[in-house]
Amino acid sequence: MVGYSDHTVGISAAIAAVARGAQVIEKHFTLDKTMSGPDHKVSSEPGEFSSMVTAIREVEKMLGDANKQITASEKENVTIVRKSIVALKLIRKGDVFSSENLTIKRPGVGVSPFHFWDLLGSRADRAYQPEEEIVL
Repeated sequence: MVGYSDHTVGISAAIAAVARGAQVIEKHFTLDKTMSGPDHKVSSEPGEFSSMVTAIREVEKMLGDANKQITASEKENVTIVRKSIVALKLIRKGDVFSSENLTIKRPGVGVSPFHFWDLLGSRADRAYQPEEEIVL
């Protein structure tokens, strides 16, 4: 576990520390920064401390976890932003798929571009018109 002991003015350093992997933050707390003593000036008052915690929680959400998942907002746009393999020009049955006759375009309702390199060198089992999505 990695921690950060913050003795700086403001909350930016603590937020940055979380973005860089800190899991524990130590930040001094005070009711009044003008009080006498060595730590009050670099301590957080209640409102600032609350803002720091809120910002840290937002950073944690943005960082996510190790599991790559489609978010709800991404699901709405998945076919718009993803791409498919399509015929660049007329492909006859038996033609060899190549970078000369295949391309990648939106929308993403067909074969994923991840299969582009797998298709190269194989033969078309049917004819494709220009702009038509390739089917496996």
